[in-house]
Amino acid sequence: MINTIQNIKHTDSGNFFLLAGPCVVENEDMVFDIAKKISIIADEYRIPFAFKASFKKANRSRLDSFTGIGDQKALELLSAVRKDLKIPTVTDIHTEKDAEMAAKYVDILQIPAFLCRQTDLLLAAASTGKVINVKKGQFLAPESMEHAVNKIRAAGNKRVMLTERGTTFGYTDLVVDFRGIPTMKKNNCPVVLDVTHSLQQPNQSSGVTGGRPDLIETLARAGVATGIDGLFIETHPTPSEAKSDGANMLQLSKLDSLLSNLVKLREVINTLSENL
Repeated sequence: MINTIQNIKHTDSGNFFLLAGPCVVENEDMVFDIAKKISIIADEYRIPFAFKASFKKANRSRLDSFTGIGDQKALELLSAVRKDLKIPTVTDIHTEKDAEMAAKYVDILQIPAFLCRQTDLLLAAASTGKVINVKKGQFLAPESMEHAVNKIRAAGNKRVMLTERGTTFGYTDLVVDFRGIPTMKKNNCPVVLDVTHSLQQPNQSSGVTGGRPDLIETLARAGVATGIDGLFIETHPTPSEAKSDGANMLQLSKLDSLLSNLVKLREVINTLSENL
């Protein structure tokens, strides 16, 4: 299914695919700078890559949190990245109207975890014909994601994938149960591990989400060893200055080393699988 996405490269490499970029579109220079750098690294390691950035942030704890630079402006920047750099793009949607609007500018529509049960939203996304990436709700068992997949397929869209992004653990933490990866794979669709949001520490009293970016490589290695199809990584040149989710983002300068290690691990896993 990934190889049906326009401008996706390296689908014959045997590598996991990568959805990566900043949490949200902040400005033109930042978007293009990050997209170019990730694209160069992905090409070096022959990793299929799609650039991710939310055109707006609808789910924020505090009223004064950054939500975006304007829907149309942000979507046009994503479209420019798609056209000028010839790489696929991914963005979150939150309403049925968002689905129709964003589909004109990006290749993959992403359903946020909190909205994965919203039937009207899933059907609206499916009707665009785009690839739909549904993030598993922090409150759901992996078995329950079958219903999200079935809604999209019932609408005539077979281009669906699922993303694990952790399960609520107490009030202010998340944990990844890797048994969920093979469980969700039973839906016969690609399964992605979101290694940055899975390390969030949400619901802080300050209204600003915390995180454990020091564990990104640990979680990513576990995902590759478990056999994930794709990795989702939010990254930024200076996470401390990011306008959203900076506490759990990967510093962009560390991405090359991380992907180099993960590609090597993937090669080992592929070899073991062939010899079993």
